[in-house]
Amino acid sequence: MPELRLWGIRRSIGLVVAAALLLVGGLIAAALWYAGWPVIRRDGSVTAGTLFELLKLVFAVVAGVGGVAALVVAYRRQRVAEHTNTLAEFAHRLAQAADLRADAAKTLAEAADDRAKIETDRNGVRLLNERFAKASEQLGSDKAAVRLAGVYAMAGLADDWREGRQTCIDVLCAYLRMPYDPPPETPSEAPTQADSQVSTADAETTRAAREEREVRHTVIRLIGRHLSVAEDDPRSWRGLDFDFTGAVFDGGDFSNATFSGGRVSFNGARFAGGLVSFLRASFDDGEVSFDRATFAGGKVSFVRARFNDGVVSFDWARFAGGEVSFNGARFAGEMVSFDRATFAGGKVSFDRAIFSGGEVSFYGATFADGLVYFFRARFGGGMVSFDGVTFAGGRVSFAGAMFTDGVVSLDGAAVSGGRMVFDRAAFTAGRVSFAKVTFSGGKVSFDGARFAGGEVSFAAATFSGGQVRLDKAIVEVSPKFDDWRGEALPAGLFLPRA
Repeated sequence: MPELRLWGIRRSIGLVVAAALLLVGGLIAAALWYAGWPVIRRDGSVTAGTLFELLKLVFAVVAGVGGVAALVVAYRRQRVAEHTNTLAEFAHRLAQAADLRADAAKTLAEAADDRAKIETDRNGVRLLNERFAKASEQLGSDKAAVRLAGVYAMAGLADDWREGRQTCIDVLCAYLRMPYDPPPETPSEAPTQADSQVSTADAETTRAAREEREVRHTVIRLIGRHLSVAEDDPRSWRGLDFDFTGAVFDGGDFSNATFSGGRVSFNGARFAGGLVSFLRASFDDGEVSFDRATFAGGKVSFVRARFNDGVVSFDWARFAGGEVSFNGARFAGEMVSFDRATFAGGKVSFDRAIFSGGEVSFYGATFADGLVYFFRARFGGGMVSFDGVTFAGGRVSFAGAMFTDGVVSLDGAAVSGGRMVFDRAAFTAGRVSFAKVTFSGGKVSFDGARFAGGEVSFAAATFSGGQVRLDKAIVEVSPKFDDWRGEALPAGLFLPRA
């Protein structure tokens, strides 16, 4: 810090006055010397003029001393002011240095935080990777209890690891895609064998299969649970992809799940029946449940899936967007249920599906919008039921379908809007029933349909609006229509011309 070095004010003035007097005295002496030391003559009396001159001299000396003192004071004031400015500049430089030190300290602290964060992230990633490796190792264990622990560990890791959540889900889905043979029926469902006739190896195989089924059902249950929580819940798995291609399902629960994005694939999956032990878990035998599920986006695909046994249930589900596809699926003795579902948007497609048995039921469903397609589907058995359905909008299409057997039933439905299309469908056998249907709007169309047999029934149907048109149908073998007892056809019903 710069210092101000000044003498005291009294000392400074005294020294300056003394120096001034010495200087004046020196100048007088020099002047006298130059003048040759002239003799000063003294008069006996002092005149007023002389006195006045002496007073002027005294006043001049006093004024000179005062001026010197004033100069000293002014000089000190100037020095103090300059020193004050110097101190201010020094303080400013100190402040700047302090700011630089603060910035440097902040930078060092941020660097330390970044290093700590990087180290923490590295440790966190290392921990997550270790958890992933451990869970994967457990899933590959030959012991069912260890595999079950691995399932919960992988699901817990997916909840904690947002960046790796899809990877964890892919592993769980891959587990379900592994080869799997459902266990045989339980003794309560099949005749028992004598203990001596059951080999230890068979008993061990059956037990292992039942344990594996429990592990697989746990995977399905956890996935369904994470799809049913709110979207803003950190545990929600909505909007992610689920690949069950070729998997075997002998039960499972997706109740209350919401599919609002991503892709869910059951392509080529096989649905087989379940067991009594599965019933005790409060599910129907062999049922995969989407009850009360909400489809508001994304796609759920059952393309080329095989329904050989069991039930797939979409009861009370709500379709407000997205697509559920059963294109090319094969139904051979099971049930797909959309009972009391609400169709307010989206699409359910059975294009080119093959029905050789079983039932697809839309009992009590409400169609306010959306599409249900059976385009070029083949009905060689089984039943498609729209009993008790309310048609207030949307479209259900059997365009290009082939009916060689089986039943399409709309018994008790209420048609007030929307459209049901059988255009270009081929009826060689089987039955289409509109018994007790109330038509107050909408349209049912058989334009270009081909009838070579079978039955179309409007028994006890009520017409107060809407249309049922068969006037452009191609009739090779007349189908059976209801006996209207000589009365004119109801308004809105157009049968094939003779």
